[in-house]
Amino acid sequence: MLGSQKVTVARPRGRYVDGGEVELATWDTFASEDLLRQVVVERMLAGVATRRHVDVTEPVGVDGTAQSRSAVSRRFKAATEAALAELLARDLSELETAVLMIDGLNVAGQMITVALIICADGTKVPVGLILGDTENTVVVTDLLADLVARGLRYEHGILAVLDGSKALRKGIVKVFGERALIQRCTLHKRRNVTGYLPVDERDAIDRRLALAFAQPDPAKGLKACRDLARQLEAKHPDAAGSLREGLEDMFTVAGLGVTGRLRQSLTNTNCIESMISIGRTTTGRVKHWRDGTMKKRWIAAGMLEAERSFRRLKGHADMPTLVAAIAMATAPAPVTPTNYAQVA
Repeated sequence: MLGSQKVTVARPRGRYVDGGEVELATWDTFASEDLLRQVVVERMLAGVATRRHVDVTEPVGVDGTAQSRSAVSRRFKAATEAALAELLARDLSELETAVLMIDGLNVAGQMITVALIICADGTKVPVGLILGDTENTVVVTDLLADLVARGLRYEHGILAVLDGSKALRKGIVKVFGERALIQRCTLHKRRNVTGYLPVDERDAIDRRLALAFAQPDPAKGLKACRDLARQLEAKHPDAAGSLREGLEDMFTVAGLGVTGRLRQSLTNTNCIESMISIGRTTTGRVKHWRDGTMKKRWIAAGMLEAERSFRRLKGHADMPTLVAAIAMATAPAPVTPTNYAQVA
């Protein structure tokens, strides 16, 4: 393997005096196709068509092979099959999970819902995906159940950061119950609200929403949003209704006492959207999808490719504060004589 292609060389051979061929570790290294598969995946995800791989191959001074459309296609399929299997089989029991992000992307009429974990030290780990016709509660619940079956830890509480999908919220509540806190994406909320407004009013309302969501005191921010909803009620009732829907979930992170860059990172779904942007970009170039497995292979490969360039979450130095606050907020209430009957 040389320059993302196969070249022919004279292979040195040796035999033991008592029989059997000498195994050469250096030969095994140079003959391994792992690097070639990795290069094929990188180029395919970057939008290089199978027929163009020969044009972008590094010159090595000799004619090489393994550059045909069929050869590239076979290697890409094998690599993405391995990526999908790796993603769906990851052991999650050793991860100190603090945050779970879930989002979906539409691939040729079907919804692929993906999951990303942020650990207590701020590292990001793609952990799963599932294919369904829509982003519905059944699909989301099955995805979360699979994560739990693979060892996802949430006994000390977990923060779920979601977009505005009601199905995602229902799935989180169904699987994790009171052990989960839900933060809705403020950017999605701003886009949803301004989408109901005339163009000439959008910027002013969006600025007021941004200021309210960034308010250091969550109670004041919540009040500012409710005041704005009342002002919109008469002239733009649908915008007011969109703003009120799930409004309390906009201030969950702020209510935990999280501030600064960490608060900015966890009040939107930018982390997971950045991860799936690779898949969203490349899948748009595919003209023919053979089946759902092909879709899952492409997205899984994109998720693992994105993971290679992950950095720790902005504001990760404050993660201990977040973890402690989540644990305190989701801890079961102690049984006392005053609440015994209710608990029972």
